[in-house]
Amino acid sequence: MPRIPKVAVLLETSFGYGRGVLRGIVRYARLHGPWSLYVSPGHFEQELPPMRQWGGSGIIARISSAKLARQIKAAAVPTIALEASFDEFATVNEGLGLSEIRSDSPAIAQMAAEHLIGRGFRQFAYCGIADCLWSRVRRETFSRRIEEAGFTCHVYRHQAARGERELSILARWLGKLPRPVGLMACNDDHARKVALACAAAGLHVPEEVGVVGVDNDDVFCELSDPPLSSVAIDLDTAGYAAAELLDGLMSGRVEGRHEIPVAPIRVVARRSTDVVAQSDPIIAMALRFIHDHAARPIQVADVVRQTDLSRRTLERRFLDTVGRTVLDEITRRRVERAKRLLTETELTVARVAAAAGFVNVKPMVRAFRKFERCTPAKYRSRSMEVIDSPRKDK
Repeated sequence: MPRIPKVAVLLETSFGYGRGVLRGIVRYARLHGPWSLYVSPGHFEQELPPMRQWGGSGIIARISSAKLARQIKAAAVPTIALEASFDEFATVNEGLGLSEIRSDSPAIAQMAAEHLIGRGFRQFAYCGIADCLWSRVRRETFSRRIEEAGFTCHVYRHQAARGERELSILARWLGKLPRPVGLMACNDDHARKVALACAAAGLHVPEEVGVVGVDNDDVFCELSDPPLSSVAIDLDTAGYAAAELLDGLMSGRVEGRHEIPVAPIRVVARRSTDVVAQSDPIIAMALRFIHDHAARPIQVADVVRQTDLSRRTLERRFLDTVGRTVLDEITRRRVERAKRLLTETELTVARVAAAAGFVNVKPMVRAFRKFERCTPAKYRSRSMEVIDSPRKDK
């Protein structure tokens, strides 16, 4: 009988990146296995099982330290490294010759920059991890794109502290930034820290600080207050490709060193960047009220009452700065909520209309035709076609 491959998978399953890659690995093993997988749920610091006793055939691991690199070298089995974070890895890998899964950090940072520029921000900042390869590449690319657009990017450089002290330092730094500011965090974990630090500093997200992370970790992003926008990357495909490559290396069908790219897909926009950046505090207040209450039966008069302006003055300033009328902004916000309900729930169109703040289906249909150029039912069917499109598994 052929020997069942035993593969150690050392990934940070506490974060979306590791879980996404792991899903792709499991999918390949299910279709082309069986494989016996060793997985140790947890954070970045991981160790190999005793390979000789266990009889391991291959490894897929994030090599987060020189110690783990030494263990992998001693194991002497086919190995694929996942997005190494420490600076010395490039030198270490010269001796190991490992294939790598590597995020397309320049494309990721470019996508985040375009998203924030498109939201109207004119001040920018980056928050990342010191002495981390992929974070540095993202910082450099993001800063360069911002400078090309004619703006300045402020960079968070305080990394020695942890826990409450780190949040305190981060809050002080955020408080000194010009506002409104669009901020890219190197990943969703750091985006969450930025949101917490903003709350500690009394800063409103997204009106004063718009935040976008990376990895689209749905747990972190949805549970954050407010929910975090994030650059989604194709982790499942990368995990599948890594498992396929490892299978070839273990069987001897494949030789040499290879690189598996992890491409960005799109920015999943949530509340943390759902704003048109405004330096006008009254318009910012009006936008915040609309975004917080659009799912309720509010009207333009309700927005006017939140300001000290007359309806005519507010309408004129709103149109001049946002580029839309107050009513259009209320309707646009309801359409955005309806789009999420149509794609993420099985609610009827009528119930979606009520939950999104429309009085009934008819005004929602009119709004979708105006903003999306299709009906709500057509929007749902198109979204389902994308979600259900078959993968090209080999």
